[in-house]
Amino acid sequence: MKYDFDRVISRKNTDCIKWDGAKILFGDEDIIPMWVADMDIPIAKPVSDAIRNRTEHEIYGYPVHSPVSVIEAVRNRMKDKYGWEIKPEWIVFTPGIVPALYAAVKAYTVPGDDVILQSPVYYPFSNAIRDNGCQIAGNQLTLADGRYEIDFDDLRSKFSLKTGRPPLPSRVRLMLLCNPHNPVGRVWTREELARMGEIVVGNGAVIVSDEVHSEILFNEVKHIPFAMLSEKFEQFSVTCVSPSKTFNLAGLGASAIIIPDGKLRARFHEAKRGIMPAINIFGLVAMEAAFRYGDEWLEQFIEYLHGNLEFLLEYFDNYIPKIKVIKPEGTYLVWLDCRELGMDPKKLKIFMTKKAKVGLDEGGLFGPGGEGFKRMNIACPRGMLGEALERIRHAVMSL
Repeated sequence: MKYDFDRVISRKNTDCIKWDGAKILFGDEDIIPMWVADMDIPIAKPVSDAIRNRTEHEIYGYPVHSPVSVIEAVRNRMKDKYGWEIKPEWIVFTPGIVPALYAAVKAYTVPGDDVILQSPVYYPFSNAIRDNGCQIAGNQLTLADGRYEIDFDDLRSKFSLKTGRPPLPSRVRLMLLCNPHNPVGRVWTREELARMGEIVVGNGAVIVSDEVHSEILFNEVKHIPFAMLSEKFEQFSVTCVSPSKTFNLAGLGASAIIIPDGKLRARFHEAKRGIMPAINIFGLVAMEAAFRYGDEWLEQFIEYLHGNLEFLLEYFDNYIPKIKVIKPEGTYLVWLDCRELGMDPKKLKIFMTKKAKVGLDEGGLFGPGGEGFKRMNIACPRGMLGEALERIRHAVMSL
């Protein structure tokens, strides 16, 4: 079927955090909210049909923790998309990836350990580290000519012996990887992932890879799951996938965590025991339907999203050249370099919310390297995107 992504669907007064929460966050109900990562786009019909069919059964009791049909849907998705053969027992279901990150840090570290983080990066990563009593070992990404790169020399230094008498070994036990990277939009290449793995896994640390945006890619860029690169990397990896971003199902809280090594998997189960609920029945139904039957919708959405991105790139280039766009290779999030406006973070926030009346995520939330930047969600009808860009243009012209 043909989907109409230009159709604007009001989400006000539906208790959605993006719109109703924006009134509290930005203090203005006339804001166009383009901050949190969910779409203003209707979901795939096979998914809504599957949910509707499940509601017709009159009992909503506890679901099976590892339903066979959903496991097979995840396995088939990994094989069809990436050629990755995973075993059923490797899959652990969680009600979202952020809870899984917390469980992973708890499972593979002890308080006081260091965890590598590549900022600017999705801010719940740093929360998961600090809330578990660990410290961030920052491997800040470098920006040159509009493209972010990994500082491999700095990454290697995280495993150097600490100075002191006697020298102390590195306390890095874990790395939280974001691929595709939120918010800078990089999709790490095979060569970059291999160099990273040689350093991190080579020093005995585990890599937890958040790959939630892995199916939203531009210009024939290919996503490669880190765990696929070698058998050794696979055994030191935890891969987080979900239909939540790709198919706009974030409110259903359904994720699959792929942990090939039995010992790492047991530690993960132990870390989440008693504090993490199972996925609700509708999340399981939606995950299976999206992975099995969502590709027709996804192909149309990616084409539409690519049109949004090209529209935005041309608009900023022609009308708002003081704001530089970091062109993404993946995700529906766009990282905006606003430093030429010459504002400190507080003034920049006021400028965007009060003057432009567009709600964007603050760059500083994403850690070192994020100051002076904004994150914009472009997964919305093009008319809404155009109105937001017009508001920003008029605000910049008033300076």
